[in-house]
Amino acid sequence: MASTLPVVTVLCPAGVDGADAPAGLDTLRDRAEIRTVVAEDLADGLRGADALFLWDFFSSAVADAWHAADALRWIHVAAAGVDKMLFDELISSDVVVTNAQGIFDRPIAEYVLGAVIARAKDFAGSLSRQRDGVWEHRETRQVRGSTALVIGTGAIGREIATLLRAVGVEVFAAGRTARDDDPDFGTVIASEDLAAHVGRADHIINAAPLTPQTRGLIGAEVLAAVAPGAQLINIGRGESVDEAALVEALDSGPLGFAALDVFAAEPLPADSPLWGREDVMLSAHMSGDVVGWREALAEQFLDNARRWLDGEPVANVVDKERGYVPRT
Repeated sequence: MASTLPVVTVLCPAGVDGADAPAGLDTLRDRAEIRTVVAEDLADGLRGADALFLWDFFSSAVADAWHAADALRWIHVAAAGVDKMLFDELISSDVVVTNAQGIFDRPIAEYVLGAVIARAKDFAGSLSRQRDGVWEHRETRQVRGSTALVIGTGAIGREIATLLRAVGVEVFAAGRTARDDDPDFGTVIASEDLAAHVGRADHIINAAPLTPQTRGLIGAEVLAAVAPGAQLINIGRGESVDEAALVEALDSGPLGFAALDVFAAEPLPADSPLWGREDVMLSAHMSGDVVGWREALAEQFLDNARRWLDGEPVANVVDKERGYVPRT
């Protein structure tokens, strides 16, 4: 006899012994039929499925398998950014999409704070001299009193503002609409006016989701307008920054430093001009990946799945047209 339980399909990365599934799925098996699949089998896994959990959160397989989604009502993505899996048919459908908002806010904000302090105190210079056995007294800069522009007014951007203000940094933001009464940022400029305001900032931090409006947002015009010696920190999406214009701004423009965790192509190609530069700090898309992050993502999905199975509203519902969870 066929099961009458709702079907939850889990798209997993391919592991050594098959699907690399998240922990805790067994806690749902008395209430749902659980299917674990890898990308090549997603179409079969979607037939008759009521819900889809993208544990393989960077996969683009959903669009190719969409034709098989004949009963789908809900997709949960184990990532804050959902740009890699939104496509026209999904956007226009009635399928609810939720994401992992809240898991990465603090870790990413700590990464940004660390990048700000590391440059101000020239930790890289100290480590280099330590390796070379050089004793050289230097003066470094104070973080307090500097100014940061946070591009993106979502939960991650707000947590960044909280930590930066705690060490005395003045913060303002760029978002979809300009306003002067934001509870966390105070002043928010319109992102379309970025070039006119970016010169006020010592630290320019991209925390925006990737949308048609933010793709290529930090291009040659914006980078030419930054204050001399300013630094760019990108923990949003690589495609928001014109990397050729970034290199030019570092070589001959006013930009003094870049701390980059995301890139247009990942892994960063071996021939990228960003490698090997003393005025660039690179990390491998890991600013939010602290010890225990996978367990936290799994538990967040299980909590949302219990809500869904109980007929309660699910958390972190994405506005599919905008590509992120709107602030309430």
